[in-house]
Amino acid sequence: MDFSDVLYGFQVALQPENLLFALIGVVIGMVIGILPGLGPPATIALMLPLTYVIPPEAAIIMVAGIYYGAYYGGTITSVLLRLPGEAASVVTVYDGHQMALQGRAGPALGISAIGSFIGGVAATIGLIFFAPVVAQFAVKLGPPEYVILAVAGLAMVSSLGSAKPLKNVISACFGLLIAMVGIDVITGSSRFTFGSFDLLGGIDFVAVAMGLFGLGDILYELEKGELGARIKGKIGRVLPTKQDMKDSSGAIARGSVIGFVLGLLPGGGGVVSSLASYATEKKVSKHPETFGHGAIAGVAGPETANNAGSTASFLPLLSLGIPSNVVLALVYGALLIQGVTPGPNLISEQPAIFWGVLASMVIGNLMLLLLSIPLIRPFIALIKVRLSILSSLVVVVTMIGVYSVANSTFDMWVMLVFGVIGYLMRKTGYDPGPMALAIVLGPLLESSFRQSMLMSSGSLGIFIERPVALIGLLAIAAVIGLRVVLGRKKVFQSLPSDS
Repeated sequence: MDFSDVLYGFQVALQPENLLFALIGVVIGMVIGILPGLGPPATIALMLPLTYVIPPEAAIIMVAGIYYGAYYGGTITSVLLRLPGEAASVVTVYDGHQMALQGRAGPALGISAIGSFIGGVAATIGLIFFAPVVAQFAVKLGPPEYVILAVAGLAMVSSLGSAKPLKNVISACFGLLIAMVGIDVITGSSRFTFGSFDLLGGIDFVAVAMGLFGLGDILYELEKGELGARIKGKIGRVLPTKQDMKDSSGAIARGSVIGFVLGLLPGGGGVVSSLASYATEKKVSKHPETFGHGAIAGVAGPETANNAGSTASFLPLLSLGIPSNVVLALVYGALLIQGVTPGPNLISEQPAIFWGVLASMVIGNLMLLLLSIPLIRPFIALIKVRLSILSSLVVVVTMIGVYSVANSTFDMWVMLVFGVIGYLMRKTGYDPGPMALAIVLGPLLESSFRQSMLMSSGSLGIFIERPVALIGLLAIAAVIGLRVVLGRKKVFQSLPSDS
């Protein structure tokens, strides 16, 4: 790796405009992690129209900041209210809230900020070293290998999503069906347009995403009612003591490694990383009985791992063009809006985006550390925002945003329809994430599969004749088989009960 590329990345990231958008992204991320009814997918979906009118580097730097900034925001509600603001903060509830009840909410939040910073920076350094290597390897891949990569992404997300695997598969299949609407890129014929001129260009992903995650989330949260929990315990001293740092150092180091490794896997990221980190810390601890009763390592490890995992998950997107989770699918959509196609050629064709985004993650995590500790108390006031007030603002912004992308009233109707679909999916236990990811991966999967069939004269044997494709198939089969045999029970058995 040429370190001049890294220096160039910092040169891009340190431009005033990019610094401003990194700051905007981090602050928005922390805020939406706290506010009820929103999360990274919903917020990034709402911000997609804005990415249409700003430079590509600034757009991706901003949405990346929203992504990893939201994880710390979710920690605040986990510690103070026993309500995880994000799925990745579920594990933090157990020991973080107990620390709050003991008057040590400050150190819990402080160690979360420090661990998040170390985990994010460690993962970014890993990306700087590994991403170019992966990209060089990916250049040699052909259509059969990309079919396997796309299938791996869909299979892993379907297996590891928040809903039951079968429901996730159904959600993904529905997304693949939506991705087929429009003009067939190979034959030029129209598909599933039903005579509608508006559907010839396909169903716009921005409108779908803003409906599923923006409007759908708001409708679902409104039905659940207002956030009525009260803050318990005292915040106290925010900066951790020397003993706190000593007790957390091992957890932070292990969490950085666990988060980076699991973040590289399709379907990985913050949620799986935090669960694995908590289970690891409980097993290696000399006093596992303290977990669930205010063990600071039970906060430091998962918080480090979820930020490292969210950062590492950018590698498959930037190097292979494969989004590994729903948030990265939205980032993929933001790049496509800018006319940029993620993949192995991104380094050579768009070095400012590739290296600038990686460098901005170091700067963004530093901003997160510097802002999170002094702004803890002001952020706490946001917890009291009424969802009924927030929701009306979100709906108006959503409608204006989706119209502004293409000045299309049809897209507004698409957003409304998918808003209702997103609401109904949550009501019935379906996760909209696999659907969104399938809409993004669908065109890649279809075009690569059909090209593979042309290469092999219609023989499926091409997927086992090529070594890389065969290894990918075996890996998918092994992971899914392991998932079926073990399930999630062993991970959750390591968690303390709610009593």
